[in-house]
Amino acid sequence: MSEEEKLLKEAKKLPWEDRLLHKNWKVRNDANIDLATLCDSITDPKDARLREFGPLFRKTVADSNAPVQEKALDALIAFLKAADADAGRYAKEVCDAIVAKCLTGRPKTVEKAQAAFMLWVELEAVDVFLDSMEKAIKNKVAKAVVPAIDVMFQALSEFGSKIVPPKRILKMLPELFDHQDQNVRACSKGLTLELCRWIGKDPVKSILFEKMRDTMKKELEAELGNVAGIAKPTRKIRSEQDKEPEQETLSENVGPGASEECAAEAPQEIDEYELIDPVDILTPLEKSGFWEGVKATKWSERKEAVAELTKLSSTKKITPGDFSEVFRTLKKLITDVNIAVAVEAIQAIGNLACGLRTHFSAGSRFLLPVLLEKLKEKKPALSEALTQTLQAMHKAGCLNLVDIVEDVKTAVKNKVPLVRSMTLNWVTVCIETSSKATILKAHKDYVPICMECLNDGTPEVRDAAFSALAAIAKSVGMRPLERSLEKLDDVRRKKLSEMISSSEGGVSACSSSVGARVPTSGGSMPSMENSESSFVRKSAASMLSGKRPIPAAAATKKGGPVKSGANKKADGAVRQETKKLVEAPEDVEPAEMSLEEIESRVGSLIQGDTVGQLKSAVWKERLEAITSLKQQVEALENLDQSVEILVRLLCALPGWSEKNVQVQQQVIEVITHLASTAAKFPKKCVVLCLLGISERVADIKTRSHAMKCLTAFSEAVGPGFIFERLYKIMKEHKNPKVLSEGILWMVSAVEDFGVSHLKLKDLIDFCKDIGLQSSAAATRNATIKLLGVVHKFVGPDIKGFLTDVKPALLSALDTEYEKNPFEGAAAVPKKTVRASDSSLSVSGGGLDSLPREDISGKITPTLLKSLESSDWKVRLESIEAVNKILEEANKRIQPTGTGELFGALRGRLYDSNKNLVMATLTTLGAVASAMGPPVEKSSKGILSEILKCLTDNKKHMRECTLATLDSWLAAVHLDKMVPYIIAILTDAKIGAEGRRDLFDWLSRQLTGLTDFSDAVHLLRPASSAMVDKSSDVRKAAETCIVEIIRVSGQETIEKHLKDLHGPALALVVERLKLPGGSHVGPTSKGSTKVAKSTSNGLLKHGGRTISARTIPAKGARPDAVMSVQDIAVQSQALLNVKDSNKDERERIVVRKFKFEEPRVEQIQDLENDMMRYFREDLQRRLLSTDFKKQVDGLEMLQKALPSIRKEVMEVLDILLRWFVLQFCKSNTTCLLKVLEFLPELFDALREEAYSLTESEAAIFVPCLIEKSGHNIEKVREKMRELTKQIVSFYSATKTLPYVLEGLRSKNNRTRIECVDLVGFLMDHHGAEISGQLKSLQIVASLTAERDGEIRKAALNTLATGYKILGEDIWRYVGKLTDAQKGMLDDRFKWKVREMEKRKEGKPGEARAALRRSVRENGSEVAEQSGEVSQSVSGPAFMRKIYSHSELHVERHLVPRTLAGGNGPTDWNEALDIISFGSPEQSVEGMKVVCHELAQATSDPEGSAMDELVKDSDKLVSCLANKVAKTFDFSLTGASSRSCKYVLNTLMQTFQNKRLAHAIQESTLDILITELLLWLLDERVPHMDDGSQLLKALNVLMLKILDNADRTSSFVVLINLLRPLDPSRWPSPATNESFAARNQRFSDLVVKCLIKLTKVLQSTIYEVDLDRILQSIHVYLQELGMEEIRRRAGADDKPLRMVKTVLHELVKLRGAAIKGHLSMVPIDMKPQPIILAYIDLNLETLAAARMLTATGPVGQTHWGDSAANNSSAATNSADAQLKQELAAIFKKIGDKQTCTIGLYELYRITQLYPKVDIFAQLQNASEAFRTYIRDGLAQMEKNAAAGRTPSSLPMSTPPPSSLSGSSPEFAPLSPVHTNALNDAKSMNVKSEPTSFNLPPSYTEDNRINNVIASKGLASENPLGDQRNERYGAAVTTGTLDAIRERMKSMQLAAAAGNPEAGTKPLININDNLNHGLASLNRSSDHPGAENAVQGAVLPMDEKALSGLQARMERLKSGTMEHL
Repeated sequence: MSEEEKLLKEAKKLPWEDRLLHKNWKVRNDANIDLATLCDSITDPKDARLREFGPLFRKTVADSNAPVQEKALDALIAFLKAADADAGRYAKEVCDAIVAKCLTGRPKTVEKAQAAFMLWVELEAVDVFLDSMEKAIKNKVAKAVVPAIDVMFQALSEFGSKIVPPKRILKMLPELFDHQDQNVRACSKGLTLELCRWIGKDPVKSILFEKMRDTMKKELEAELGNVAGIAKPTRKIRSEQDKEPEQETLSENVGPGASEECAAEAPQEIDEYELIDPVDILTPLEKSGFWEGVKATKWSERKEAVAELTKLSSTKKITPGDFSEVFRTLKKLITDVNIAVAVEAIQAIGNLACGLRTHFSAGSRFLLPVLLEKLKEKKPALSEALTQTLQAMHKAGCLNLVDIVEDVKTAVKNKVPLVRSMTLNWVTVCIETSSKATILKAHKDYVPICMECLNDGTPEVRDAAFSALAAIAKSVGMRPLERSLEKLDDVRRKKLSEMISSSEGGVSACSSSVGARVPTSGGSMPSMENSESSFVRKSAASMLSGKRPIPAAAATKKGGPVKSGANKKADGAVRQETKKLVEAPEDVEPAEMSLEEIESRVGSLIQGDTVGQLKSAVWKERLEAITSLKQQVEALENLDQSVEILVRLLCALPGWSEKNVQVQQQVIEVITHLASTAAKFPKKCVVLCLLGISERVADIKTRSHAMKCLTAFSEAVGPGFIFERLYKIMKEHKNPKVLSEGILWMVSAVEDFGVSHLKLKDLIDFCKDIGLQSSAAATRNATIKLLGVVHKFVGPDIKGFLTDVKPALLSALDTEYEKNPFEGAAAVPKKTVRASDSSLSVSGGGLDSLPREDISGKITPTLLKSLESSDWKVRLESIEAVNKILEEANKRIQPTGTGELFGALRGRLYDSNKNLVMATLTTLGAVASAMGPPVEKSSKGILSEILKCLTDNKKHMRECTLATLDSWLAAVHLDKMVPYIIAILTDAKIGAEGRRDLFDWLSRQLTGLTDFSDAVHLLRPASSAMVDKSSDVRKAAETCIVEIIRVSGQETIEKHLKDLHGPALALVVERLKLPGGSHVGPTSKGSTKVAKSTSNGLLKHGGRTISARTIPAKGARPDAVMSVQDIAVQSQALLNVKDSNKDERERIVVRKFKFEEPRVEQIQDLENDMMRYFREDLQRRLLSTDFKKQVDGLEMLQKALPSIRKEVMEVLDILLRWFVLQFCKSNTTCLLKVLEFLPELFDALREEAYSLTESEAAIFVPCLIEKSGHNIEKVREKMRELTKQIVSFYSATKTLPYVLEGLRSKNNRTRIECVDLVGFLMDHHGAEISGQLKSLQIVASLTAERDGEIRKAALNTLATGYKILGEDIWRYVGKLTDAQKGMLDDRFKWKVREMEKRKEGKPGEARAALRRSVRENGSEVAEQSGEVSQSVSGPAFMRKIYSHSELHVERHLVPRTLAGGNGPTDWNEALDIISFGSPEQSVEGMKVVCHELAQATSDPEGSAMDELVKDSDKLVSCLANKVAKTFDFSLTGASSRSCKYVLNTLMQTFQNKRLAHAIQESTLDILITELLLWLLDERVPHMDDGSQLLKALNVLMLKILDNADRTSSFVVLINLLRPLDPSRWPSPATNESFAARNQRFSDLVVKCLIKLTKVLQSTIYEVDLDRILQSIHVYLQELGMEEIRRRAGADDKPLRMVKTVLHELVKLRGAAIKGHLSMVPIDMKPQPIILAYIDLNLETLAAARMLTATGPVGQTHWGDSAANNSSAATNSADAQLKQELAAIFKKIGDKQTCTIGLYELYRITQLYPKVDIFAQLQNASEAFRTYIRDGLAQMEKNAAAGRTPSSLPMSTPPPSSLSGSSPEFAPLSPVHTNALNDAKSMNVKSEPTSFNLPPSYTEDNRINNVIASKGLASENPLGDQRNERYGAAVTTGTLDAIRERMKSMQLAAAAGNPEAGTKPLININDNLNHGLASLNRSSDHPGAENAVQGAVLPMDEKALSGLQARMERLKSGTMEHL
C-alpha cells in the first residue's frame, strides 16, 4: 500500500471537520465525496448529523482547490436535499462564501453553486439568498455578476413571485441596466422580462423605465411584445412538497376541491402598490405654504394651495401619517363657494384615497357625507370629479358596502333627486366591484333601500335603483330578492326581471364563452409546455428575442387553428345580437384517423382492388389505380357526405410523399374535382391537403394542377381561409420555391377574387415581414407583384403601410403600382366564392378595404387628462402622443371611441400657448385624414372651432388652419363644410387677413370643381365681403364669387339674386351677361381637381383625391397624373421664399472642417425645407429616387436661373445641402449634371456680387473637398475646377482650412487633389494666405508617404512654395528627415532651372514684392483677403461676438489710406486699421496706439490724456472684437504675433486708471467674456507661444479687475454667472457638454468676483451700491426661489458667490444698505428675494456683533436708544465719519469737484457742529486749511443768499440735525492723519461718493426737549400733530416701516394737503430731511424759508440716493400711487 493510500485510509478515521479542512487536497476531496454519499442516505430531515454538518460548509465551499470545491458543492447540494427549513440558520455564511468564491470558477462549479442557491430558496431562506445576491451583483468582475442574475431568474421563474419577492429584485435592477458589460445588461433585460411575466408589464414599466437609458427602453419595449402567456410556478418549496400527498388524496375524494385548487393555483397579478416605496407628502406640504394658502381670501390662492396637495398626493403610494387636519381642511373646501377650488379638493381626496388605501378609511368615512351631499351640483366638472373620487375611495379599499350603509340611507332621502340617483349609481358600481362575501353581508340593508327608491317620483332614481338590484342579483343570485319581488306591481316586477335576466344572460354568455375557450387553450398549452420543458431556461438572457428556444413545429400548427377558432367564436358572439340561432363554428382541425378506419369507411364508395393497387410499389399500378379512382369519384352522385373520407384516403394513399409526377397530377385533379363539385367542401379537407398542395406548387411539373386546385379551394371556402393557412406554411417551409410560387398563386387569386374576402392587414404584414425580407430575388419579385395587384383594388393608401420598407424596394413597388393603377369600383372580381358564409367575411372593396384600427383603447383617461394639464409641456406631449397613436395605426383609424378625444382637442384650440394650438390643428388634420368620411359625424362640429383659428392675426396660425382644412376636405366633401364656412364668414371676430385667406382657399377648392350647386350658399357672405374695408378681402371675395358663379350654374344664381346688393350684384349681373361659360376658360376634368389635391402640399393626399374623383378611365397611368399636376402648378413661382428664414437655418449649422455623411434626420430636414420653398413639381423631381427625374429638376433650375437669382440666394443653403446629398450618392449621371450646373450657379451669384456665407461654406466645401478624389477622372477634373472657382468666389484664407482637413482624408486621391490645391492657392493667392504658411508642415510631412503619387504632388507643391518664398520656405516645413530634405533640395534645384528657362526671376522675389504691396497698398490687400468686414478664420472658429456698437461698414467706405507707406499716420486711422484690417495689418495700428498711450501716460495732466479718455471706450471695443479674430487667425497655423499685440495694447490701456475708468459697462462685458473664454480654450496652449499667451491673458484680467470701474466690473461679472449663450463658445470644442463648459466658465467668474470682494472694505465708497444691488436682485429674481433652493442643496458656486457679495455689502454698510435699494422695486409682489437675504444677513451679523456701520437690526441710528450707549457704536460712527471726510477732502483736492466737496463739507459742519473739521487737517499745509476756511465762509454766504450748487451730485446726503445735536453723542475725536494721502490711498473716484451717516429716529422726551430748547415749537405747530399722526410707525428702519412712511406721504400728496405739500418738516425719511435743518437757521437767514417752502432743495434728483429719491418725488407729487 502506497503512502498516499495509507494517508487517505488514516484520514477516514479523523473527525469530519479535520477531514474537510485537511492540508492534503485528496483527503479533503474524499471527505466531500463521503459527506455527499452520507447526506444522500439520510432520510430524516431532523437527523442530528445534519446539524453537525451545517456549519462546515462555509469553509469547504471556499476551498482553494477547484476540484475539491466542486465536490464540496456536491456535498452541500446533498445536504440541502436531506435537510429541512431548520438548515436556514447556516444559509447566510454559506451563501456569502459561495458568492465570494464560487461564481467566478469553472462553468460546472458555477452551475452547482446556482443549484445550491435554488435549494436554499426551496428551504425558504429567500431573504438570505437575496441578500447574498445584492452583494454578488456589486462584484467588479462581470463574469461573477451574470450567474447571480441567472440564479435570480431561475428562482423567480421556477418558484414564482409568491416565494421570491419581486420588490427586492426590482431594487437591484437599475444599477445593472448601466453596467459596462453587455452580458450583464442582456441578463438584466431578461430578468426584467421574467418579472413582467409574473407581475405584469405596467408595474415593471412604471417602476423601472424612468431609471433606464432611452436605448435600453426601446430594446425592452421591443422585447415586451414577445412576453406572453401566464406564468405559473414549476417548483414548490420543501414545506409545500411535504403537503402534496395529502392534497392528492383529498382531491380524489372531493370533486369540487380539485377545481378550487386549480383556481387557487392560477397566479394572481401582483399589485404594483405593494412593489413601490411610499412617499412622505406631509413634510413638503408644510413647506409649500398649504395651510396659509387654504385660508386665503382669494380663490386662486386657495386653488393653488389645494392643487399643490393634489400634485403631491398623485404619487402611487403615500406614507401613512396624521392626516386628520388635512381631512378637516378638505371637508371645508369641498363646500367652497368657488367651484374650481371644490373640484380641486375633491380630486385631492381621490388621490389621497388611491395613495393611502386602507390608511384613508377613517378619512373616507369622515368625508363621505359631504361628498354625497355635494352630488346635487349640476356642473359637469364637479359631478365628474365626485364620481371619480367616490369610485376611487371604494376601489382603493377605503370603504366597503357595510361601512357606508348609514350614509347611503341618508343620501337617498335627500330632497335633491340628483343626489339620490347619483348615490344609487355609485352603490351599483360598488356592488359590481365588490366580492360575493361582502355583498352577502350587506344585501339585507341595500335591498330595502332600493325597493323604496323604486317608488321614487324621479325616473332617474328609479332606474338607478333597478340597476342596483340587478347588480345584487348578478352577484349573489335571485334568492335575496324573491320576497321583495312579491311586493312589487306587475309592471315593475316585469322590468326588474328583464333587467336581471339580461344581466344574467350576459354573465352566462361570458361564462360559456370562457368555458368554450378553456378547453382549446388547454389543448394547445401542454404542447407549448412540453416543447419548453425540454429546454429549461437557466439564463436570463435566453428571454431575449433571438436567444429564446423556438417551440416545435407541431405546437405552432396546433396553436394556429385555436386562435382562428377563437376568432370565429368572437364573431359568433357579435352575430348573437342579430340572430337567435347561431350555427356552431365549423371545426377546421382534422382529427387523427388510421388507415384501417379510412379503408373500412371508403369500402362502400371505392372498389377494394383500387385501394389495394394504390399501396403498390410499382408506379404504373398506382397510376392505373388513381386513374380508376378518378373515374369512380366522377361517377359518384352525392359527394357531400363522402368528400372528407375520400380526401383522407388520397392523403394517406398514395399520400403527399408520392414520387411519380403522373400519379401526383392525378391525385391533385381528383381533389380539385371534389372541391369544385361538392356543394359544401369542409375546411378540414383543405387543411389536410394544403401542405402537400403547396409543395406541389413549388414543382414545375405539377404547378399548374396545384394552382388550379388552390383556386378551387378558394371558390369552395373563400380565399381568406386559404391565405391565412398558407402564410404559416410558406413562412416555415425550408424550400424557398414554396414561398415564391405560393405568392405568385396569391397574385392570381387576388386578381380572380379581389380583396374583399382577405384580411388586408395580415396580407400586408406577411408581405413586409416575409416576402420583401426574403434573401431570394424570386420571392421579393413575386411579393412586389402581389402588392401591385392589391394596389389595383385598394389604391395608393397601401403605401402608408409600407413606409418602413427599404428605398430600393419602394422604388420597385412604385413601378409596379404604375403597372397596376387603382381602378376603384371598376375593379370587379372575376370569380366568386360559393361558401354560404361568404357574405359575412366580405369587407367592402376599394379604399375602405384597407384595415382601420380601433384606437379607443389607446385613448386612455390619463391621456385625456393630460390634454387638460396646467403644464404646457404635458399638454404638448399629449398632443404628440395622439400623433404617435395615428402613426402606429398607419394613419387609418375607426371612429369608435374618438368622441372624447375630439372633445379634449377642442379645448386645446383655445389654448393660451399658440404653438400648442398649431400643433392641435395639425393633429386634427391628421385625425381627419386617418378617419376619412366618418370624421364629419364623430368630430361633433369641431370644424367651427378650427375655422375660428382664422381669427388669429399670426400668419403661421392661419396657414396651419388652412392646412387642416385641406386635410378635412380630403376626408369629407366640401358640401359638408359649407355651413361651417358660412358661419365663420359672418362672424364679426374674424379679421381681414382671416377672411381673405378663407376666400382664397375657397377659390382654390372651387377651381377644382365643375359642378357644385351648394356653393351658391356662399354667395351672400362673399357679397358682404365685397364692401369690406380691406382691399385684399374685396379682391379675394371677387375671385371667389366668380368661381361660385361658374360652379353653381346660371339658374341657381338667378334664384338667389335677391340676396345680393352693391358691388356683388353688379359683378354677378356682368358675369351672367357673358356667353355661357366663356369667362371660365377651357378646364379639363383632370386639371380642375389638381388645385384641391395639391393645396396642402402633400403628395399623398393629392394623389388620392385625383385618383378617387378625376380618373374614370380604367387604364390611366400615374405619369398622366404627374403631368396634370405639373400643368396646374406651372403658374406658381419656382422658388417660394416668402417665409424663408435663412438666418435661423444658418444658425443651427454645425460648422466643421471635416466632412460627415448626412444623417437621416438631416435628410428629413432637407426634404421638409425643399417641400416648403420649392415648387411642387421641382421638389418632387429633385427628391425622387429616380436619377432621371433629378436631372429633369436640375434642368428646370438651370433654365430658370437667370430670372430667379435673388430667390436662389435666399435658398442657397438648401440647394447646397441637396448637392451634398447627390455627391454622397453613387449615380454618375446625376453627379455630372450637378457639376455642370454648379459653375453656372456660382457665376450667376458672383454677377449679383453675392459671397458665400460661412454657414453655406461649412455645408458644401467640406463635402466638395472630401469627394474631390472621385474614382472617375472626368468627375475629378470638374470638381477641381469647381474648387478653384469657389476659392476665387469665397476666399482663399477661409478655404485653406478645409483643404488642410482634406490632407487628412483616408482617400489617397483626395489627399493628392488637396496637396495640388495648396500649391494652387500659394501660386495664385499667396498674399491672402501669407499668414497661414505654417500649414506647409502638413504638406512636407506627406513627402514621407509610401504612395509615390502623394509624394510627387507634395514635392510639386513645396516647389511652388519655394518659387514664392525662396529660402524662407525652410522656416515653414518643420522638422524633416535627411532623406526628405534631400528630396526637397533636388526638387528646389529643378525649380530654379525651370524658372530660369521661363525667365520668371529668382525664388523669393514674389514674396518681397508681396511685402512691399502690403506696406504700400494695405487696404487693397485687405479687401482681396476678405478681411474688411469678415473674420480671417474658417467657419469652425467663428463665434458670435456681442458688441454694443457694431460697425457695419461697407467695403468702399473704408479709408483708402488704411496703411500708408510708413504705417498709419494718426490715432483715428490706427483705430480703422485695427477694426477693419487683417490681423497682420492691425499690428501696425496697434503700434501707433501703444505709442500714443505711452506719450499720454508720461504727461497725465496734459490735453492728450483728456482726448484719449474720450476715445478709450472706442479703442477697447475695437480691441475686444479683435481678440477673437487674432486668436482664430493664429489657430489656423499663423504666428501669434497679432495676439500678443492685442493683449499688450489692452494691458497698456488698463494700466492707466483714468482710461480704465472711462470704459463703458457694455464694452467691459464683451472684453471680460472674450478674455475668460480664451483662458478656458484648450487650443490656446497648443498655439505658437501658447503658454506666454495664457500668462498674458491672466495678467490682463487681473489688471482690469484692479483698474476698471469697480461697479461695472461687479455688474458684468454677476451677469456672467448666468449660463453663457452657446453661440459665444468656440465651435470646435471637445466633446464636453455646454453645461460642463459653463461650469468651468462660472468657476473662473467666481474667482474674479472673489478678488473684487476681498478688497471691498477699502473700496466700498468707490462703488455704486444701488447698481450692484440691482444686478444681484436681477440675478436672484431670474433664478426664482425654487431654483435657489435646489442650487443651495447642490452647493452651487455662482449662487454662493452672489450671496457672499451681498453678505459683504451688508456687513460693511449695515442697515444703511437699505438706503441703496433705489433700483430695486421693493413694492413688487411677491417681495423681491434680495430683501429677505438682506434682512437675514442683518440679523446674523447683528447677532455676531459684526455690523460695521450700524447697530442693532431694524434701527437706522448708530447706537441703542437706551441710556447706555456702547463705545463700539461710537467707534463705528467715528470710523464712518473719518471715511466720509476723507472722501470730501479728496473732492476738494480735485479742481473739477472742489465746489461740490466744499458744499458737502459745509453741510457736515452745519449738521454736526461739535465735530472739529480742522482737527482732521493737522498734517495738511496751512494754504490748504486756509482754502477750506475761505471756501466754507463762501458756502455760508451762498446758503444765506439761497444759492446752492444745482448740479450737486450727492448720492447719499447726511441725516437731519436731530442726530447731530443729540446729547447722547460725545464729541468725535480728531483724526490725526493726512487726509489727502488717505484719499489717494483709497483711490476714491472723482464721481460723487456715497456717504451716509444713518439718522436716529429716537422720538423720546429728550429729542422734544432739544427741539423746544432751540425754539422750534412755536415755529412748527404741525410737529406734534404729525408725530401723533405717524406715531410709532416710524421708529424703525425696516423696509416695512419705510413703506408705511412712503404710503402716508403719498396719501398726503394725493389728498392735496397744503401742509404736506409745503412744509415737509417731519422726520419721515430714513436718510435725509433738509427741512428741519433749514428751519434751524431760518431766524438767522430769512432767505432759507423759500427753500423750505419749495419742499425740496434745488439739487439734481440723481444726487438723492435710494429711497430718498423716491420719497422726494412723492413729496413733490410726481410719483404714482404705490
